[in-house]
This record gives sequence, structure tokens and C-alpha cells, in this order.
Amino acid sequence: MQFDPRNYPALLAAIFLLVLSSVTPIRAGLLDAVKEQVLSGSTSTTTSSPLTDSEVIKGLKEALRKTVDNSVSMLGRDGGFLNTPSVRIPMPDSLRTAEQAARALGQNQLADEFIATMNHAAEQATKETASIFFNAISTMSFEDARAILNGPDDAATAFFRKTSTGDLTTRIRPIVEKATEATNVTASYKKFTGTVSQLNPLLRTGSADLDGYVTDKTVDGIFTIMAQEEAEIRANPAARTSDILKKVFGSVAR
Repeated sequence: MQFDPRNYPALLAAIFLLVLSSVTPIRAGLLDAVKEQVLSGSTSTTTSSPLTDSEVIKGLKEALRKTVDNSVSMLGRDGGFLNTPSVRIPMPDSLRTAEQAARALGQNQLADEFIATMNHAAEQATKETASIFFNAISTMSFEDARAILNGPDDAATAFFRKTSTGDLTTRIRPIVEKATEATNVTASYKKFTGTVSQLNPLLRTGSADLDGYVTDKTVDGIFTIMAQEEAEIRANPAARTSDILKKVFGSVAR
């Protein structure tokens, strides 16, 4: 039988109806499945209520207290500074030449012992700093909290560096002085410089404000670890160990 071109429109219409009848049930089935997911709550899309001012403040303060606790716990233990490369306190710049000379003359142990006593002093001093940070946290305003929440990974640490470093240094130094005395930093320093002078009378060891040096390095070390802890809470949902932390930091998940 020959095809009549005049029947072409009718043939196209019949094919269209056939395809439509087979596709519509599939489409309807998909819509029904999506509707069922939404009604049952099984869809992965979730909605949450906007954060209130009190939630922002509460969440930030809890995060900062957690950051302080973790930082002080880590650095305040034996070896906390000494065995952590990012915060380990090195020989003061004024004694670097003396250190090189001592090591060149086989006095590695003498230099290492002096460095160890400074780091142990910082570790002891760190144990007493938590209350200083907690006092600063308690005075945080909503504007500060909101800016920190929406800031970079180290926004809280940068805030404390800017507003509290001077006060922290003043308040921590007496703690460091006691710690340096307890760990014999001064005695170790005198032993180190005295021995170097005997080995090389032409080498000047000068004098160093060890308490000031250890104080500054202690504060820097605490802030360094705080920044790491803060970044962990922001980036890692598993580090948000309470509902308020999950809600507040989940709202600005990067």
C-alpha cells in the first residue's frame, strides 16, 4: 500500500498521543515520590529558624570557651610548648650567636636544657591563663559576636589579639616570673652564658629580659593554638559538640 502524503498530519498526531500517554504516568510517579519525601521529612533539604541575638552570643561564647579550654589543656601539659613545633620557644635572638658557638663546641645539651626550661615555664604559666580569657569572653558584645561569626577562620583570635594582648601580657608576666623561677630558667641562663663565655671569651652573650621574652612567646603560642581550634570548630561539624554550636556555626557553614 502506498503512503498518501495527505495523511501525514494525522499520522504525526497519532504518534504524539501515543508518546504522551506513555510519559505522563512516569512524570506523575516522579512528582508523587517527591511529594511523599517532602511530607515525610525524608528530603535532604532542611530549613531552620533565623538566629536570634541571644543565640549568636551564646554560641560564640561557648565556642570561645571550648577553644580556650582545648588550647590551655594542650599547651599547659608537660611538653605542650616544647614538643609543638608551631609554638616551641627558641633561643632569644640576642643569644643565637652564643647558641651556635655552644653547639659548634659540642655543648648541645647545655643549649637544649636552657631552651627546655623556657618552654616548661610557658607551659606552667599557660595553666593560669584560662580565667583571663573567660573574663574577656564575658564582656563580648553582640556586635563583636556577629562580626566574629561572619568573619574569617581566625576572627575571634584576631579580635582577642587586638583588644586583649596588652592586658594579657601585663597579667601573665607575674605568672611567668614565678614559673621561670620554679623551672630554674634564670639559673639555666646563667649556666649557659657563663659556659659560653669561658669557652670563647671574645663572644659577647649580653643580657636578656627572659621573663618578658617567655611572656611574649607564651601569649603568641596560646593565640596560635586558639586560631587552630577556632578554625576546627568552623570547618568541622564533628567539633561542634552541642546543639547551639551546631546551629550557630551551621548557619554560616563555608
